[in-house]
Amino acid sequence: MPIDWEYLTRSVARLSGIPVRAYRNGTELSRCFPVTLPRDPLEVCRKEVFAVTEHVGFYVSPLFHYYGVLNAGDIKIVVGPTAQIMADAQKLRELAFRADVPPEEVPAFVEGMNAIVRLPVETLLQMLCTMNHFLNGGEKLELSDLAIHETEQALIKSGVERRRTSRVYEEVPAQQAHNTLALEEALMGIVRRGDSVALRRWLSAAPAIQGGTIAGDQLRQLRNLFIVTATLVSRAAIRGGMRQDDAFSLSDAYIQRAELLTSHSKIQNLQYNMLLEYTEQVEKLRRGEHTTKLSLDVANYVRHNLSEPVSVEKMAEAFFLSRPYLSSKFKQETGQTLTDFILKEKTEEAKRLLRYSDNPLSALSAYLGFSSHGHFSRVFKKYAGLTPGEYREKHR
Repeated sequence: MPIDWEYLTRSVARLSGIPVRAYRNGTELSRCFPVTLPRDPLEVCRKEVFAVTEHVGFYVSPLFHYYGVLNAGDIKIVVGPTAQIMADAQKLRELAFRADVPPEEVPAFVEGMNAIVRLPVETLLQMLCTMNHFLNGGEKLELSDLAIHETEQALIKSGVERRRTSRVYEEVPAQQAHNTLALEEALMGIVRRGDSVALRRWLSAAPAIQGGTIAGDQLRQLRNLFIVTATLVSRAAIRGGMRQDDAFSLSDAYIQRAELLTSHSKIQNLQYNMLLEYTEQVEKLRRGEHTTKLSLDVANYVRHNLSEPVSVEKMAEAFFLSRPYLSSKFKQETGQTLTDFILKEKTEEAKRLLRYSDNPLSALSAYLGFSSHGHFSRVFKKYAGLTPGEYREKHR
């Protein structure tokens, strides 16, 4: 009996509240989006999602969004994205940029992403396992049978750093004494200062962490230690200036991903990546010689509004301060003007996007809130010493 794929995708989308698509040999048969999205976010990671070939599998994006995949012969069903914690507005605006969403439709894209029903990945996969039972000849899969696919952030930075982290988190004999307090204090101090250079140096030379036994099996032990580390590092980052909601949301997302992993090495790699991400986030906020509460507040504000035309007037209004007072106080505390700081931060973000995205320069300048491509190019050359095109050519 032939299957009505349009009916199937519509029914699953309406039941789950998540976008659903069906393909035959890579060609779309049908789709149903229960929310309004100007562009399909799947296009940003289509290659990775389509590389999932198991009957039921899933892909985790760098924003911790899940895509469930079901393969039945020449049919591929893709459900997602969803997450237990949706990315913040700035990250969703970056996703819109990578998906080539026109600037005027970005607010609708962010609103649509936030309207997607949030599900634990286990619930999403259980739904796909049920569908798989009917589409793949009665096959009965359990969650333990499924594989995770993820970008792993360029293989968690590099193979060298993966080997370094294994030295720190390798299994140790039970009879050895605990040595966690001194190591914990050293590591949390590095995160709090935002010193990514010191973090890499520390990991390359630190002894193995000799923690206590907090689970009955090795995998649960690793996951529990991961949770403890995430808790400690998020609080160290908050003390370093990171906003509480940012730090806790990131911690929750990392813990959720760790719970999905069934490999000793993958949990170790993810833990290293988490340490590095928190440290680099604090490093960005504390950039410069003088760090004060005002400079941290300004850095957090700019970070959350990188894709907006940030102005001193809007910032002063958000802080309930007068524009002249905010400008003079920031200059007095940091030695640079607010305008210089804002444009330097936008230039740093532009450098990252030039290295890791293929979007045209005109789209990049619009995403970063510049009035024109020419204005963006002039600002970028002033702070980076190269034009955007020259920088991309040099660093690709």
